[in-house]
Amino acid sequence: MSHFTTIKVQIKNGEILHEVLQELGYQVECNAQVRGYNGKKTQADYVIRQTNGYDLGFRRNGEIYELVADFWGARINQQEFINAIAQKYAYKTLMATLQEQHFNIEEEETLPDGSVRVVVGQWV
Repeated sequence: MSHFTTIKVQIKNGEILHEVLQELGYQVECNAQVRGYNGKKTQADYVIRQTNGYDLGFRRNGEIYELVADFWGARINQQEFINAIAQKYAYKTLMATLQEQHFNIEEEETLPDGSVRVVVGQWV
């Protein structure tokens, strides 16, 4: 027996989420149905189609987005998938905030563990 499961993710900005999904190489459909077991469907704001017929979707729930999918059929590593999106989302959100607040990026490097170190400065 299979069903849709939702996982809350700390994502608030749908535009940045959409950009992140595309940058990670996913084809994204907006305001579409997420397909699951036995033809069941549920609505989502952003949908990643999979060839196996089990899609991945993100939909707004209050202030944040949640990931919705029939994970039994989707056959993805949920943690790796969420971590990749969360890291890129955090980076893009940071960069947008720095730009809005007129900070300059002094230095940026990707560390061996995959984390990103950013040094910023601002004239006051």
